[in-house]
Amino acid sequence: MRKTDTFFVIHNFNTVPEELVGYCRDYIIYDASIDPKVTAELEKRGYHYMHIENTGHNITTYFQYFSDYYDSLPEYVCLCKGNMLGRHCSKKYFDRVYDNRYFTFLYEDKDIFAKLKQQGIVSAEGDPIECLVSESRYLEENTSWYVESPNHPHRYFDEYNSLLSFIYKKPVTPKYNVFSPGACYIVGRSQVRKHTPEFYRNLNKIMNYGMSPSFPSEAHHVERMLPVIFCESYEENEWMNDEELFDKKIEEQIPLIQFQDSIRGKRMKKLRKLEYRLKKGIGL
Repeated sequence: MRKTDTFFVIHNFNTVPEELVGYCRDYIIYDASIDPKVTAELEKRGYHYMHIENTGHNITTYFQYFSDYYDSLPEYVCLCKGNMLGRHCSKKYFDRVYDNRYFTFLYEDKDIFAKLKQQGIVSAEGDPIECLVSESRYLEENTSWYVESPNHPHRYFDEYNSLLSFIYKKPVTPKYNVFSPGACYIVGRSQVRKHTPEFYRNLNKIMNYGMSPSFPSEAHHVERMLPVIFCESYEENEWMNDEELFDKKIEEQIPLIQFQDSIRGKRMKKLRKLEYRLKKGIGL
């Protein structure tokens, strides 16, 4: 197998990503492992890695990399997780796409329709509500159903649309989102540089404020928003590129979201909880 020149950014948790490292000439492993044996093995093998705080997901790792290496980004970057192969896509699929020189969704699930029907996520006609719209693009109704998970609290935004409008001026609020569950992609340098380092640092602030009991549901919003961030050309709100102004604006969200939570209709909460029970296990 020919090794690709695409640079791999590997978010790693309690695994040794030997197979992924074998695909590329150069890489960095951001290791969030809590198992000391894993870190010791990475060290023993001489892998290029740095230990990071465990935020519970991989998107903050990507954005940290963008910010830290903004002026020296490689032409193409593979954003992946140490356990991606076998979980988010098959090795057979990745063998076909790992050297792609264009925006690529690193997701594949040939059994998705059977799984959705088994979970009861179907329309009145019995067809799945969520589906693949191509080999690797997952389509999901934009309901922010995951916000009702007791494991993923929210502090700033309880809906995808409200975060989207906080980031961009007059964006289209979609009926459906198309994304790669697990947040693994191949992206180009020009796509990353559509935004400033401050933009990525600011987004990380809403995804890494705690692990009580697990990562914030805002990370699920951003997971679904990554194709928008990389591909769309919406005008950004000024605070997204000003960290001091962003800090002030984001704090203003706290009393607003607390008020919205207090008056949220019981019917909406009940529907969201039902959706959560049906769909848990999809994505990050």
